Amino acid sequence: MTTSSLPARAGRRCHAVLNPLHSALYFAPDLARELAPYGIEDPTAVYLAGRAAPLGRVGPGVVTAVFHSFHHDLVARHLPAVWESAAPGAVIAARLRAADSMLRRLLGEEAVESGEMTEAARLALRAAEGCVRPGRPLYAAHADLPVPEAPHLALWHAATLLREHRGDGHLAVLQHAGLDPVEALVSHTASGHGMSPKWVLATRGWHRGDWDAARDRLRGRGLLDATGEPTEAGTALRKELEAETDRLDAAPYEHLGAAGTARLTELCGAFTTAAVGAGAFPPDVFGRG
Repeated sequence: MTTSSLPARAGRRCHAVLNPLHSALYFAPDLARELAPYGIEDPTAVYLAGRAAPLGRVGPGVVTAVFHSFHHDLVARHLPAVWESAAPGAVIAARLRAADSMLRRLLGEEAVESGEMTEAARLALRAAEGCVRPGRPLYAAHADLPVPEAPHLALWHAATLLREHRGDGHLAVLQHAGLDPVEALVSHTASGHGMSPKWVLATRGWHRGDWDAARDRLRGRGLLDATGEPTEAGTALRKELEAETDRLDAAPYEHLGAAGTARLTELCGAFTTAAVGAGAFPPDVFGRG
């Protein structure tokens, strides 16, 4: 049994303030604006292309597998057709331009050009050195991309690497727990931390019937009660899922060390607070809805 040198949940806390710096791009107008000249205007197509481009000219099967929470039919509606509008390399370049404009808009020029930004980028890239490719397809694809020179874009790139590294591990944990995509979404939302049903149903291709059927299955397993609230067993399962995800995602933060992880959490906490305050996310995107 390995012993961590980090305080309990230090990596999870760091991830919680790093991830929004990456994921805000999927709610911002910047990526859609960059892809519009290519004829990519459907919001789902924008998201799928922007996140999947590092995988190359892939079809819907690969993306359904690595994204996990999307209905395959929705993915197949846009892939591989989107690559006829813009090659993956063009999308990757557009995505970086969009990240630049988004961060400048949400954080302001002073923060983007600050010493704190340079320090945060250095620390996040150092943490990313501890990530591993085997069994982590989405992380591995992004890890093959060059690191941008500008510190704010280097931080965005590192946040992307750390997000996808944790996400790949989390999907393995969900598989082990026997939760299918909709069950995972329902149980996460029931915990009060996941995306609201309104947003899931509007963006992931599932229907209300799929959601209700997943809730029934979770009730049958004793994980939700009659009102859809987590049971004691359901709460315990979510805690186990997060703890196991923490274990699989410990390497980057162990590599960075306790002091570096704490400093990165402090710096990115300030950046994320500013971004959220500037309207980075719709107010109803998270929670039980």
